[in-house]
Amino acid sequence: MQLAVLVPVKRFAAAKGRLRGVIPDDDRARLAQWMAEQVLAACTGLECFVACDDDDVRSWAEAQGATVAWGPQLGLNRAVDDGVAAISERGFDHVIVSHADLPLPSALPAVARAGTITLVPDRRLDGTNVMAFPTDRPVAASYGGGSFRRHLVAAQRLGGTVEVRRDHNLSIDLDTVDDLQHPLVEEALPPWLRTNPVNPAD
Repeated sequence: MQLAVLVPVKRFAAAKGRLRGVIPDDDRARLAQWMAEQVLAACTGLECFVACDDDDVRSWAEAQGATVAWGPQLGLNRAVDDGVAAISERGFDHVIVSHADLPLPSALPAVARAGTITLVPDRRLDGTNVMAFPTDRPVAASYGGGSFRRHLVAAQRLGGTVEVRRDHNLSIDLDTVDDLQHPLVEEALPPWLRTNPVNPAD
């Protein structure tokens, strides 16, 4: 496979809004950037693209060695679809699309299988944390509540092999206080993070 990775990244200061009041604003931005860096680091050796519409994120992505898929005011779904199209035009025949807020992303490269559409749902079987698919059978992005079911239906309509991978680590994203308190997340969080639920002494 000629494999690439696409990671949509929103403005760090606007990320993790549901953790307001739990994590200080500066730490929320820092945490979002830290997780995005873990995702890109997990894909070392692969061509990585960052879909964004923020100048600071663009500068950060370039410093990480990623190619920027610039999409001002497109919204998440159109930004992902445009990024996949750009990756296909560059000659890649398979792409992994990953959320940027995965605290345990080390298994990301293993998601891609030649000729297969692979979906990794979140642990609630609601969202889609990771997708991988041939670029000639792209799954149209349909993120938002209930995206896993929509992506699965769309993938099945495309035909061919469709795999749902229940990966214990990749199913964990970080949106809520409950996510912060997941035992695996507690172990992975950076030591500088100040959160009362996770580090009561801080």
